[in-house]
Amino acid sequence: MANIEPHLCFRSFVEALKADNDLVEIDTPIDPNLEAAAITRLVCETNDKAPLFNNIIGTEKGLFRILGAPTSLRNSSKDRYGRLARHLALPPTASMRDILDKMLSAGTPIPPNIVSTGPCKENFLEESQIDLTKLPAPLIHQADGGKYIQTYGMHIVQSPDGSWTNWSIARAMVSDDKHLTGLVIEPQHLWQIHQMWKKEGRDVPWALAFGVPPAAIMASSMPIPDGVSEAGYVGSMTGSALDLVKCDTNDLYVPATSEIVFEGTLSITDKGPEGPFGEMHGYVFPGDVHLCPKYKVNRITYRNNPIMPMSSCGRLTDETHTMIGSLAAAVIRKICQQAGLPVTDAFAPFESQVTWVALRIDTAKLREMKTTPKEFSKKVGDLIFNSKAGYTIHRLVLCGDDIDVYNGKDVMWAFSTRCRPNLDEVFFEDVPGFPLIPYMSHGKGSPVKGGKVVSDALLPCEYTTGKNWEAADFESSYPEAVKQKVLANWTKMGFREE
Repeated sequence: MANIEPHLCFRSFVEALKADNDLVEIDTPIDPNLEAAAITRLVCETNDKAPLFNNIIGTEKGLFRILGAPTSLRNSSKDRYGRLARHLALPPTASMRDILDKMLSAGTPIPPNIVSTGPCKENFLEESQIDLTKLPAPLIHQADGGKYIQTYGMHIVQSPDGSWTNWSIARAMVSDDKHLTGLVIEPQHLWQIHQMWKKEGRDVPWALAFGVPPAAIMASSMPIPDGVSEAGYVGSMTGSALDLVKCDTNDLYVPATSEIVFEGTLSITDKGPEGPFGEMHGYVFPGDVHLCPKYKVNRITYRNNPIMPMSSCGRLTDETHTMIGSLAAAVIRKICQQAGLPVTDAFAPFESQVTWVALRIDTAKLREMKTTPKEFSKKVGDLIFNSKAGYTIHRLVLCGDDIDVYNGKDVMWAFSTRCRPNLDEVFFEDVPGFPLIPYMSHGKGSPVKGGKVVSDALLPCEYTTGKNWEAADFESSYPEAVKQKVLANWTKMGFREE
């Protein structure tokens, strides 16, 4: 393949992690039943190197190795977001602002390049050979309702008229030898296209590609507008047309360098039990089972010695936080700026399990608006909570110029000391709610509506005359000469280098 850069080929991405000394290859036998996920979960909770399990117990016909924690954090502050950066052809030292700016950089779509074949076609299993129950699909949490083979793959569906091809991530578990069941919920684009085919009375042609180009999996996690096809978006963002190859059993196209591809259909009528599953907010509720649509797998194609990416989701910090929350915040920043609001930065603090987004406000421009705190909070909330980008977010925190919204400690400081409960908050109950948050699905009130708030952590003077305080911290409380002297002698005095 011509495109072998890490952001355009998952196999090259794994090699890039190895070159970064950010990969641990494990050649001893590892059980897919909890052991692989347990190792990956501890990696996520300690920001350690990504594990590549080369010897998964139960592997047959080369299916498959497993890479855990593909976009979790690194331990060093210098390249904390290195795995995300590698998804986008950025240096490993890229900041979160650099990463989100890159994700927002797409302009005119660059259509994909259709090729006749690719690495994903090196091997295949036809329908009679497929038994999903015999694949080493991981059991990720002991209370999960099944083996969730799909945590970091990319669903591919297309509208009946062919005008919109959608790529997305949505969980799915092994149901039986030929079927998966998974979440297909409003307002997901997957759900929207499922509804279109339901009106036509036909099952949805479907593919699920694992180990896709890293830039593609990033885009599939991003709430881009309805009707926009991710392939063209990724082409524009990377400046390079993606190589796609046609599926063998339907008319969908998948990334040619994909590690593994499932081909089949998403049923509009057939459902099966799905869940429970330990999701992004860090909870499993045993017995929390729902009927969800079934996916029928008719064919599997795969690379030689393929690698299945896996997210062992839960408490901080894993792919569900670094991607879902971060990319929602990026789009929220764009929406605010397009609406003329003085928002310079937006980020979903990991400490909030990415249920919050902190907005950094240009307070000079805010004062020019001559608005009141309540009016401004209402305007921001009405805009964001009624947008798809704001669907998973339940608290917006308005912060001043002095707050680095990419720093969770900064955001918590502002929220805890500048936002008076109730008087500095505006609540929203007539907006869509995210049912995966435990206080929505297992708390009081509707699981799909309301439960949202704008918390104004701007002090009243920031709306009128400007900031009237100095922070009591290293940056603000000492003259420049004193700070430089301290920093110059820091390691000589015996302190560790950051």
